[in-house]
Amino acid sequence: MIGRLKGVLASKQPPWLLIDVNGVGYELEAPMSTFYDLPEVGREVTLCTHYAVKEDSVALYGFLRESERLLFRTVQKVSGIGAKIALAILSGASVEEFSRLVQTGDIAALTRIPGIGKKTAERIIVELRDRVDGLGGGIAGISLGGAVPHDPVAEASVALQQLGYKPAEVSRLVKDASAPGDTAEAIIRKALRAALR
Repeated sequence: MIGRLKGVLASKQPPWLLIDVNGVGYELEAPMSTFYDLPEVGREVTLCTHYAVKEDSVALYGFLRESERLLFRTVQKVSGIGAKIALAILSGASVEEFSRLVQTGDIAALTRIPGIGKKTAERIIVELRDRVDGLGGGIAGISLGGAVPHDPVAEASVALQQLGYKPAEVSRLVKDASAPGDTAEAIIRKALRAALR
């Protein structure tokens, strides 16, 4: 099992990362909460990982913080939630924010996350209310850096669609969230916050 990777960030295109570890390229899927704080391409990065083996596939997921990986694993214990929805949860809310939504029973906010309907939101609240207490282990503030991508609006749109938002919804969210000079990460962050309101 692969539990941690330390190497050079070779590329980042939400939701995919490529980490070069001594000449071997590891492709990982990561939530936007990890993308927000990644260094520039070419810099060294250390990620907590989750290695998932299914009958027909093998996948590797990467997280900058242990609390994110713990939440990713915990929410998948709820019936009907797989890796895709777990990534959407981490992309739409911080660990503390998600814990708060569960503890306060905020079904309306939870159903704004792609893939979560009313029944799933209710199951999350019932099954995780007692488990989310210790998840939020000091999340660092979001810091966006690096060069502005060639077309941040297009990059943000693709990332939001990969997270499960419908094209019409993506267009509206990106239009409302983007401002001149914004990076893709900034647009995605603002769009996801707006979607959860």
